[in-house]
Amino acid sequence: MNVPAGSPPGHTVVVAGFGSEYRHDDGVGIVVAERLAALVGDAFDVGPVVDPLDLLGRWDDADLAIVVDAVHSGASPGTLRLVELTAPPPAGAREGPEDRARSDDAGAGPAVSREQRGPGVTSSHGIGLAGVVRLARAVGHAPQRVVVVGIEGDNFAQGTGLSPSVARAVPEAVDKVVRMIEEARRCV
Repeated sequence: MNVPAGSPPGHTVVVAGFGSEYRHDDGVGIVVAERLAALVGDAFDVGPVVDPLDLLGRWDDADLAIVVDAVHSGASPGTLRLVELTAPPPAGAREGPEDRARSDDAGAGPAVSREQRGPGVTSSHGIGLAGVVRLARAVGHAPQRVVVVGIEGDNFAQGTGLSPSVARAVPEAVDKVVRMIEEARRCV
C-alpha cells in the first residue's frame, strides 16, 4: 500500500472513524481510523469521532471528508459500501443532500433515495451525518466532498472486539480510504 505524503497547501483531507469500541462491530470506524493514523502519521487529520457534531470545526472547508462507520443494512457482514454525499441542490430546490447519494460499492447499485431507504432509517448518534452536513452547509463551512465508507456490522451488542467478518473487512476499508486520499491529491 502506497501511503500518501502530506497534503499540498490549500488541500485538506479529514478522515473520521465513528463508533463505540464498547459495542463490538460499532467500533469498526475507530479501528480503521487508528490503522490509518498509524500509516499516515500527522500528514492528515485522521481519528476517531464519537458524535457527528464533533465534525463541525474539524472538517470546515476541507476538500475531502471521509467518514468510516458501521452500518446495518441487511447486507452480509463485512460488506463495504462507499456512498458519496453530493453537492447541495441549487437555491430554491426542495431536495436535500440526504436524498441524493452516489453509491460506489461492488454491486451496490444506483443512488439510494429516501423512498428506497424508508422512513424508519435512524442513526445511533444524536444527530445523523446528513444533519451535520446540512448544518455545515448552512453555515458555509461544509467540505467540498463527503464520502461515507460503511462497513456492514454483525454484532452491535455491548462488549469489545470485532466479529471475524468485520475484522477481515478492516484492511480493505483502510486501502479504500488511502486510495481516496491519493486520488484527491492527484486532483489538486
